[in-house]
Amino acid sequence: MRLATFTDYGLRILMRLASSPEERFSTADLAAQFQVSQHHLTKVVQDLARGGFVITQRGAGGGVSLARDADQIGLGSVVRHLERRFALVECCQADGGSCVLKPRCLLKPRLLAAQEVFLTALDRSTVADCAWSGDVAAA
Repeated sequence: MRLATFTDYGLRILMRLASSPEERFSTADLAAQFQVSQHHLTKVVQDLARGGFVITQRGAGGGVSLARDADQIGLGSVVRHLERRFALVECCQADGGSCVLKPRCLLKPRLLAAQEVFLTALDRSTVADCAWSGDVAAA
């Protein structure tokens, strides 16, 4: 299974925030640390906020912080939230895709079962389990 870059960035953000829970980070700071587009990272932060994983605050002293303790944020729930718009394969799209094998396909249920095993494994870990320690640049 391959996670979308969007999800990868979301997990990185949460791990970084968990490493310094008392701090607020601007999206510019996070983008610089991860060497990625601030514009793209802003979209990820907004989605994490919609999912209740982070809190954002504008203005002086503002920034992004975890919405709750890192040990209360399961990796499986984060991935489910961020991956909701990305289909594993075409026939898993909300509209069913246009695969001509769809009427008799025996692959889709197996792929969905494998995906659930993957997510269940992630459910056993939290963001706290993956929080960085030390210098982010050295990670």
